[in-house]
Amino acid sequence: MRALLEQIDELDGNEVYGRVVGVRGLMVEVAGPLHAMSVGARVVIETQIQGQAVPIPCEVVGFSGGHALLMPFGQLEGVRRGCRAVVSSVRAAARPSLAWLGRVVNAMGDPVDGKGPLPSGPIPYPYRASPPPAHARQRVGAPIDLGVRALNTFITCCHGQRMGIFAGSGVGKSVLLSMMARNVVADVAVIGLIGERGREVQEFLQDDLGDEGLARSVVVVATSDEPALMRRQAAYLTLAIAEYFRDQAQHILLLMDSVTRFAVAQREIGLATGEPPTAKGFTPTVFAELPRLLERAGTGPGEGTITGIFTVLVEGDDHNEPIADAVRSILDGHIVMERSIAERGRYPAINVLKSVSRSMPKSADPAYLDVLARARKVMATYSDMEELIRLGAYRPGSSPEVDEAIGLHPALEAFLGQDKADSTSLIEGYRRLAEILPGPEPIPPPGAPAKS
Repeated sequence: MRALLEQIDELDGNEVYGRVVGVRGLMVEVAGPLHAMSVGARVVIETQIQGQAVPIPCEVVGFSGGHALLMPFGQLEGVRRGCRAVVSSVRAAARPSLAWLGRVVNAMGDPVDGKGPLPSGPIPYPYRASPPPAHARQRVGAPIDLGVRALNTFITCCHGQRMGIFAGSGVGKSVLLSMMARNVVADVAVIGLIGERGREVQEFLQDDLGDEGLARSVVVVATSDEPALMRRQAAYLTLAIAEYFRDQAQHILLLMDSVTRFAVAQREIGLATGEPPTAKGFTPTVFAELPRLLERAGTGPGEGTITGIFTVLVEGDDHNEPIADAVRSILDGHIVMERSIAERGRYPAINVLKSVSRSMPKSADPAYLDVLARARKVMATYSDMEELIRLGAYRPGSSPEVDEAIGLHPALEAFLGQDKADSTSLIEGYRRLAEILPGPEPIPPPGAPAKS
């Protein structure tokens, strides 16, 4: 009732509208009361198709001369010169609630899973909210158990940390996300599928996420065929939903696939408004919007946290392309997935040596730091000599370090590989790694019973 009363209060008694005077590509020009149209304001264009009234929601993205520039959330079919463009007084915000758990919504917050309407929460959460002030943020929390051995041990992530998964197409990003969504030790998972292939949505929900994973998740979907404004707003809505659950003092795992498609959508909007293209055609607003989006994840002023995992689709497997470089500089670590590892059949195809968690080594179990250091050293030694070993140019006995790396390589590869239905806890991953590497046993944590 409170939510309904607030929405009624937002309604304006006076109807303010302009008229469509032109359409250029994806852009609609509207003449009228410009003082009532601010950037980001919602405008509904009234059209008719075969005698049926079809409203087209739009957003004001700029101004040119005496006209407002609008981009649509839907198709422009039926728009003609002179159509009314009604300015909406309702705030661009979502009203999530606990009833959203287990549901699938589109970028407007409307359910698309056929399970009936969604009840509105009492508090509106703006789509484009500002990140929490730096001085008001809490520090990152304890390590989060993601259920993936390679991540838990070598790239340990904490509650409230933000990580990026950098990979080319077809390397296994979506499967890795589904493993984390099912196995993570967190209260809620908020998943944003931005610019996803339409046929893969149901596969992800039914095969990868499953009923158990969906029950504690909220999934936001905007497929690749939807307008750029919808794809961009889906990313904003994903963060707004996560912020709602964070304010309930819950620990959230936020998964977004992918940030690159958000950047592409913003590039389409920027080019349509006349922005100059810069690095690889991306407009300046892309690099301005990326930190505003990504900084909303993380810790907040309260006890709740948003642990953000964002995928980045690197073009041509170039990990230094503009979007990957910009995202890597903002996040608190990066997970690199390589096609060459996937091609030899090891999944998830994570290159541990090129991946970094900026909370390490403090986030790792102190009792196993020596084990982790020795494992990295062994893998680095094998990586340096890999070409010679594969060509048969290395002669056994030439170097004890290389001989040890060759002997341990199969066991380490098996440790890093993991079936998507498998789950390994933090402590179990450390113990399995310690069993592979020779040397003294790790020092037990304080308070642990001594072995007899």
